Amino acid sequence: MSRTIKRGAAPQRPSPRRKQPVRKVSVLDRVVQCLPVSEAVLKRTVTWTMTGAAGAVVLAGLMWLGVPGMVGAALAETAGQAGLRVEQIEITGLKRMDRMSVYAVALEDKQNETSMMAVDLDGIRQRLLRYGWIADAHVSRRLPDTLLIDIVERTPAAVWQDRGQLTLIDADGVLLEAVRPDAIPDLPLVIGPGADRQEASYQALLNAAPALKPRVRAATWVGNRRWDLTFESGEVLALPEEGAAKALVTFAELDGQRPLLGRGWLRFDMRDPSKLVARKPGMNQNHALADPALTGAPDPAESGATAGEANAAGAAEG
Repeated sequence: MSRTIKRGAAPQRPSPRRKQPVRKVSVLDRVVQCLPVSEAVLKRTVTWTMTGAAGAVVLAGLMWLGVPGMVGAALAETAGQAGLRVEQIEITGLKRMDRMSVYAVALEDKQNETSMMAVDLDGIRQRLLRYGWIADAHVSRRLPDTLLIDIVERTPAAVWQDRGQLTLIDADGVLLEAVRPDAIPDLPLVIGPGADRQEASYQALLNAAPALKPRVRAATWVGNRRWDLTFESGEVLALPEEGAAKALVTFAELDGQRPLLGRGWLRFDMRDPSKLVARKPGMNQNHALADPALTGAPDPAESGATAGEANAAGAAEG
């Protein structure tokens, strides 16, 4: 087979290969390559982050303009128009507190009469807690139309008398309600400024001598530092500022060995823990007889001895 060669045609040489430019990798790209996620996932994350930030800015602007509140009010009004209104209030836990007072608090906000969704549950609870009788309260909705209020009442522990006013208090000294003089409940009576704040310590004092506890009619908080106990039989026992419980126990033991109460004594003084001083009506107020139950001496009242013949000890009042 013959091959025809064209004259004058120069042989073709292969064209040289162009050099590809070297791509520079930035520091950011290197960091991205080191991350344990793909570039696509990273881009989506950045996009959603920016979208969320923009949404937060928009929401903040709307809140500043009051748009969410208007929307909430509109929804609450719509719910009211749809029949979700407060039609009844159920109250549980009441034993002593006036029920109408709770109703008044629950219906204080006029919106409560129109829509269940507009009821401020925490607001109602906070208002209820302002009442001394209420230790705690739980407020909730029961759709479609009932507001539930569960009350935890305080328990009265004593009657506090101060400046002629009588007030019912609980064990922590919380004021519950005023008490009429003709309707004093069968509770301990504590007297004097600050006595209401000493109710817990007073109960602990009485519990130290359970045999005497039912015989105590009242207790006076003296000088904001100590107690004077008044017994049902009329005697007054002055207790020391320190060690009052121990002194009361000692008095109870002495009364158990040889009755002291109901024997005509007017006042007992144990402010000095080392001795018991007693006084009878008609005696010099600046002197007191040393009680024979403590000293072992004969009882002047039984032996007929006069006050001057008896063993006397000074006893300052107050």
